[in-house]
Amino acid sequence: MKQRSRTMLALLSALTITAGAQAQVGTNRDGLLNPNLSTAEELAALPQLDQAAVEAIVAGRPYLTMAAVHEVVAEHVAEADHEALYRRFFLPLDLNDVSAEEILLIPGVGQRMLHEFEEYHPYRGLAEFHREIGKYVDDDELARLAQYVFVPLDLNTASDADFQTIPGVGRRMAHEFEEYRPWRTKAQFEREIGKYVDDDEVARLWRYVVIEPAS
Repeated sequence: MKQRSRTMLALLSALTITAGAQAQVGTNRDGLLNPNLSTAEELAALPQLDQAAVEAIVAGRPYLTMAAVHEVVAEHVAEADHEALYRRFFLPLDLNDVSAEEILLIPGVGQRMLHEFEEYHPYRGLAEFHREIGKYVDDDELARLAQYVFVPLDLNTASDADFQTIPGVGRRMAHEFEEYRPWRTKAQFEREIGKYVDDDEVARLWRYVVIEPAS
């Protein structure tokens, strides 16, 4: 009976991790500010950012890579303050399209963890990230790291709830993502979603999605 109980607990734990990871976008549990979406007032509340830094960050939008964010930050924030800033402010990284330098910007990630991030590339989903990186860190640290990453959602198969995990996407935009299925090309996405938002926002949204080949 005890063995059966342990087996059931393990199964439930695995299901919980998988369910939480299906969305493909890590849960923002610590209130990380997104460089593309945060207001100037929210940014100004960060002790590492002065007015000039806030204005430069806002002027540089939209950011399609964390490397582009870091380039602006490096001009206005002392290197010694980067880690503290990035515990409050970060652009999620596409696990399948990211540089080693960007991964190392995640607070607390060094060369050893960088190797583990890269070891399992390409990721088929965030569940795989949870499973593989969970071999090296505890659940709390895994949840913290997952805030910084995502795996793009397939436009033709993701659910409404999945789409709403994309930063800045609500029910209305999730509906539009589903409305135009089947998606075939990036140009189609730009044309259809461009009916509702400007070109900068289309580019920001595109980094969170992918059109997988039909099986």
